[in-house]
Amino acid sequence: MFRSVRNMIYDLIEWRSQILSGTLPQDELKELKKKVTAKIDYGNRILDLDLVVRDEDGNILDPEQTSTISLFRAHEIASKQVEERLQEEKSQKQNIDINRQAKFAATPSFALFVNLKNVVCKIGEDAEVLMSLYDPLESKFISENYLVRWSSCGLPKDIDRLHNLRAVFTDLGSKDLKREKISFVCQIVRVGRMELRDNNTRKLTSGLRRPFGVAGTSGL
Repeated sequence: MFRSVRNMIYDLIEWRSQILSGTLPQDELKELKKKVTAKIDYGNRILDLDLVVRDEDGNILDPEQTSTISLFRAHEIASKQVEERLQEEKSQKQNIDINRQAKFAATPSFALFVNLKNVVCKIGEDAEVLMSLYDPLESKFISENYLVRWSSCGLPKDIDRLHNLRAVFTDLGSKDLKREKISFVCQIVRVGRMELRDNNTRKLTSGLRRPFGVAGTSGL
């Protein structure tokens, strides 16, 4: 309530400055005065104050010079206008809430944080460690791979990332929450010779990617 009234007061201060500037044409000045009176009447209503009855130009009607019937009709018109404004504000607020809910439903609702500590696997050559999320019922991966290049020395290829191998799977939305099961799969790809036992320097190959191992959870 405080924020609503504060914003209305700011609007009234700005409009008052425009009116006092004396630079507005008569038609714009008339429309601005109507906006001012409408804003005041609306503010009085939400604050449970008395409704001020006005004429078409926004001037307060004098009960000493206006008949009772005219006052009653003017009061009806003013009440109707304020009610329409209240309904309009309520409708706009509902639309904003609906849009927020739709936006929230369309965005990822949860995420999975992964922190890789070590790869305990005797490979003998460089390797690539790929981690991803997998739906075993649909037999398909539902996320991109988080790739870590592992050296034959048992450390990350990028030594600066030692103890800082972290990833967040954020492409998980409300649709994924309905999945019956999600598995976390880790694939290891050996990068090097065709055969580990190949010691013939003439036939020695390098840089070939060969599947080496795989592991996964039963479900998340």
